Amino acid sequence: MRFHIQAGLTYDFAERCEVLLLLEAARGPDQAVHRERLTLTPAADLARLDDSLTGERRAVFTAQGRVALRYEADVEVLARDATLEGVAAVAIRDLPGEALRYLRASRYCPSDRFESFVEREFGSLSGGDKVAAIIAWIGQHLDYRAGVSDAASTALDTFVDRAGVCRDFTHLAITLCRAADIPARAVSAYAWKLEPPDLHAVAEVYLGGRWRLVDPTGLAPVEGLVRVATGLDAADIAFMSIFGRAELVTQSFAIQKAQ
Repeated sequence: MRFHIQAGLTYDFAERCEVLLLLEAARGPDQAVHRERLTLTPAADLARLDDSLTGERRAVFTAQGRVALRYEADVEVLARDATLEGVAAVAIRDLPGEALRYLRASRYCPSDRFESFVEREFGSLSGGDKVAAIIAWIGQHLDYRAGVSDAASTALDTFVDRAGVCRDFTHLAITLCRAADIPARAVSAYAWKLEPPDLHAVAEVYLGGRWRLVDPTGLAPVEGLVRVATGLDAADIAFMSIFGRAELVTQSFAIQKAQ
């Protein structure tokens, strides 16, 4: 399927500072970018720090005063197999080297605190069946509700509060999968059919010899996710990192299926 994506951001920067953007659609085997345009007003020089391994697109610029950004792209999402049930886990010795870091606890995903819970709750299952059961458990025990969490909330907080937004659902799914020795990572994406439109946090698990996207919230279909950034947790996939101070003026995201 082809999608047209748009993002518009306006910020006031009190002082001159550098800004890292993770706003552009990634290049990769599961999606192709056919046309895109990133503009800044006033114009600024962009330094490219793209990741050739992940296809992640990174831009850095220097900002001061009011800055408006606009991004548009036409992206084709290629066939994705979202099957979990019956898919085998991969032995740690057989994992690709880049997947190993996604077995470890991280800032927002303290998986080492959940090993006993995962063994007790899901120990009779393996591979994709275990991941499917974890996603189902999250859907049954968490409420999607804004205002419960903040930027400092971890998966442990979400487990206790039993509520949160996509970031929190994703952190808990990643945490439980890592506690089950299944590599899991965070992905930011433009999400078709998500209401209201926003950049969406989802998870990706390594099963059956490849990465598989899952949406722990169940709010967006996997075939309608346009990948932007990938990382250990939310700290790695923020669409904007400001190395200074700024105030949000306006912000909007949109994705439409191309006719």
